[in-house]
Amino acid sequence: MCNHIHIIWQAKGNNSIKKIQNSFIKHTSKEFKKLLEKDNNLKAYEVNAIDRKYNFWQRDSLNIELFTAEVFNQKLNYIHLNPVKAGICNLSEEYYFSSALFYEKGIDHFGFIQHYLG
Repeated sequence: MCNHIHIIWQAKGNNSIKKIQNSFIKHTSKEFKKLLEKDNNLKAYEVNAIDRKYNFWQRDSLNIELFTAEVFNQKLNYIHLNPVKAGICNLSEEYYFSSALFYEKGIDHFGFIQHYLG
């Protein structure tokens, strides 16, 4: 896992982590918008902002560097368990907007999820 992150960092040249994060946010926001337009759920993400019509990500989200596969798995499990803890579903793979189903059964509703090991 650490080697994979290092390779991404080298491939980006002198780009900062913030630029990489912004690129990720921009890409995933476009993908979310496409999916939500299909399901007629986009209105829930409308915001009254000068620089955007929709907001999918928390502003100034916490950046956590994932140096090992163990840390990555800990964070991935935390994310997958959030809908369960919130009472939205009983199993993390039941929550439609989670990647848990992909990791459990290889099912990718979105068409862009990749396993973190490549």
